[in-house]
Amino acid sequence: MSELIAKFLQPIPSGIFGLFRSVIKARSITYDAFQQILNDKPDPEIERNNATHKHFIESLTKAFNALGGKSLTSPAGSIGTKDEQDGDVDDATFENQFSAIRISGDSDGGNDTDVPSETESAPRVGLQRRRGKGKGKKGKRAKKSKTKASSKTNTEASLAEIPIESYRIIDDTDGIISEYLLAVYAVTREWSELRSCIQSLWCEVAYEKLNGAVAASVTSIAVGMVRQTSNAVFVDFPGHDSYETIMKTLTRGDPEWAQGNFGVALQRISADGQHTETVKETRVDIKEQIWVNTYYDLMAFLDDFQKNRSGKPTKAMQAQIGDWDPRFDLQRATNDERLKWRRAYTINWLYDLVNLFSSIVVQRNTLKGEHHVYENVNWSPSGPWHKHRRLFGLNEFAGDITGWAMQKQNTNVRQKISPHHVFQLQCIVDSFVASRGWTVSMLHGHLVRQPAHKFRPRRDVDLFLDREYQKMGRGFLQAAHILIQLLAKDAESHQHSGRHEDVSQMLEEFRLDFVEWLGESKYMYGLDTIPPSQFSKHNANGLWEYSPLLCAAGLVEGLVLSQRISMLMWDRMTEPLLVIHLHNLLVQRKFIKQPIGLYATLESLLEGSFFPDGVPKSDFYEALVKRVQGVKSRKLSRQRQAMSSTIAQINDMHKLMDINSNTFFRTKSALMKYYDADWVPDRIPDNEITFASMLGQLRLVETKQAVDSSTGKKRLEATELVQRFRAQGINEADLTQAASFEKYKDYKQDYRSKFKPYAQKKSKFSTGRSLLDLLRVDLFADVCGMNPLSSINYLWVTVHFMILFDRLEKRLREVRNPLYIRTYEHAPASMRRSRRPALIMAMMKDEDPDTLKLCAEVFQDPRMGIMGFIFWEDLRESESGIKKTEVEPDDLSSDMCSVM
Repeated sequence: MSELIAKFLQPIPSGIFGLFRSVIKARSITYDAFQQILNDKPDPEIERNNATHKHFIESLTKAFNALGGKSLTSPAGSIGTKDEQDGDVDDATFENQFSAIRISGDSDGGNDTDVPSETESAPRVGLQRRRGKGKGKKGKRAKKSKTKASSKTNTEASLAEIPIESYRIIDDTDGIISEYLLAVYAVTREWSELRSCIQSLWCEVAYEKLNGAVAASVTSIAVGMVRQTSNAVFVDFPGHDSYETIMKTLTRGDPEWAQGNFGVALQRISADGQHTETVKETRVDIKEQIWVNTYYDLMAFLDDFQKNRSGKPTKAMQAQIGDWDPRFDLQRATNDERLKWRRAYTINWLYDLVNLFSSIVVQRNTLKGEHHVYENVNWSPSGPWHKHRRLFGLNEFAGDITGWAMQKQNTNVRQKISPHHVFQLQCIVDSFVASRGWTVSMLHGHLVRQPAHKFRPRRDVDLFLDREYQKMGRGFLQAAHILIQLLAKDAESHQHSGRHEDVSQMLEEFRLDFVEWLGESKYMYGLDTIPPSQFSKHNANGLWEYSPLLCAAGLVEGLVLSQRISMLMWDRMTEPLLVIHLHNLLVQRKFIKQPIGLYATLESLLEGSFFPDGVPKSDFYEALVKRVQGVKSRKLSRQRQAMSSTIAQINDMHKLMDINSNTFFRTKSALMKYYDADWVPDRIPDNEITFASMLGQLRLVETKQAVDSSTGKKRLEATELVQRFRAQGINEADLTQAASFEKYKDYKQDYRSKFKPYAQKKSKFSTGRSLLDLLRVDLFADVCGMNPLSSINYLWVTVHFMILFDRLEKRLREVRNPLYIRTYEHAPASMRRSRRPALIMAMMKDEDPDTLKLCAEVFQDPRMGIMGFIFWEDLRESESGIKKTEVEPDDLSSDMCSVM
């Protein structure tokens, strides 16, 4: 065809030659890269496929020459158009476009099939295949020659010149495809590292008492990273982004064969960074490292469930999984026995998950005679059934799994299963087996130790709820129960029956949902027409009792919803604002010598909500009036009306209680920020980020810097984030220091060197495992550390506010305080509903010493600290939240690296 075109079309457009050169050069570089792999580790299949690649390069070259490209070759061996020779392009264009091709038998001063000598070899980073036993030819010791050294240098330079995104080649029939294969290598290495990181987190939960909400949050971010990486890397390969396609590409369609063909080496790096010494080398259990076993378990479940969609395993499957024992001794078992035990657990758990999640639709069909077609039901959180709670924490995952399970028999759903689905299931499984002492290390293989002593997956979620009302001031359920009664009493005293009606209704809905679907479910007591739990032989609540990740993910959603309902309630009540402003006046005027712990902590954590212009030292009345005047009455009226009309129809309570719609209380906890951003750090807007947070530091690192012409010093670009930090009084030196966060820069460089050119383009902070280690610092501080916004039981705090006002009003009434008499007994009927704020504002305006002294006595009887209002038994304020390295068996010292 090229000869025919050349015959009738003259001259050939120069752009055509440019395209040919680009493709030939790109393919030549790829060919050479695989040839280098063959030199190191001969593999007959790669050699055969690379020969096919060479043939196509030769064909392209013939076509190029037929079009007249050969006549453009300069005496020096360069190929270029006249324009390029005139200097319109970079000098690199004049280099021989075929210099990267080295084929067995070519005479270039050395034998290219030879294996480099030990003195010539350099540390390699990247996936390397092991040669199968008895396969391939033995390489010869390479001859040292200037020609070969020069050729190798030129090749490495060429590899650096061409961005691999510029060529997209999927042409072979058996999975050896150049760029796609390299992309697969890149993402699967990240998968292995992320799995190891998350596995170690759940070891910390079980063995080191790390709060499960921290681990679940970091896990959610990791799942999002797998999703983002896959989307970014495989956007150029439509139809090739399912987990199965990626897995089969890596394993050449045969995971069993791949088991013996990947290895990992631990290498010690010399002080000068120029030499390495192999410390340990072992074969990698690739089926574990890229989650193949878990994927097979998922497919076995889906195939079995689809056969009758009754929610009961087939007889053949039940025979395999029916004798699962949670107390099975993993230390005494063989590896195959452990895998069978884990497979049975996974399939049993998935049956419980789908049966619970689909129960509402199944019961509508069987009990009410409705006719919902299971394969057509929208099971997602955005679907019509989401308003009926069945689960907390893993709704999106459960919706996807249920949607596939409910398809007709033999429906192929494999291409719909993305890597993040398999990774999330792997994390769910790992969270349980890690608590039983079983972990998998890339370098050390399968590690088994004693199960965690007295660990219960429900440990933290039970503290959050306190179902048995055992700890006053701790649990959500008891606080909601008491607060609903106090709100009803308050409405009666104000002679306003609808005063707290909508909030009380929502609190009751939350209370019932938490009782029935968080940590426990109706499923454990049996549901009509729904098969009993697969774990009934041991624990009917096995769905939760045997899943630390489900418990912790449900806890995270519970904590976020708890703050949402509390901030919505505080936004409509006057008491929280009045208490904190009055406390500040009493402290500043020395009626209270030392700030009271509870109020001081709330003031610090929610300063932007109570004191957006800073904590006042004087003019207290004016500060309160200014804050109260921020109320938009019509806006509040519309919000209340909208809530009343949609509370029964709304699908997503998170959207209904969007904290951004509040007037006063809009401060988000770290958990809420990540939840609203779908666990993607880059989606958290700048206006929600604080300077003290690790995420704030990372954002500043990414901010451009320029030299200030007036001072000659570096100055950050005036982004929205930087301007806000400056407005808060943070000086330029602190901003610049934060922006030069060397530890993160090291992480970023490490990430780019490993993943270039497959680093994510859509997320600034995608640095894999290192990023997770940094972000967990913020999450730890929020859940159980130094900035415990998510730890506070705001409902109990509200109960305390209501009781505080009752006691204060009682004391003022007993002493016949003039302000009290004027605002409560002599006020017109129209002011009855606002007499409480009228009283406090009058106090702050008059600042009568006797009245304020009485208030100080009530406030300090007793003095309350924040520790009486947190969900947990204690906070870990002295800890930074930085990952404990001793828990992770794969952690290496600074002078070591691993090569897979």
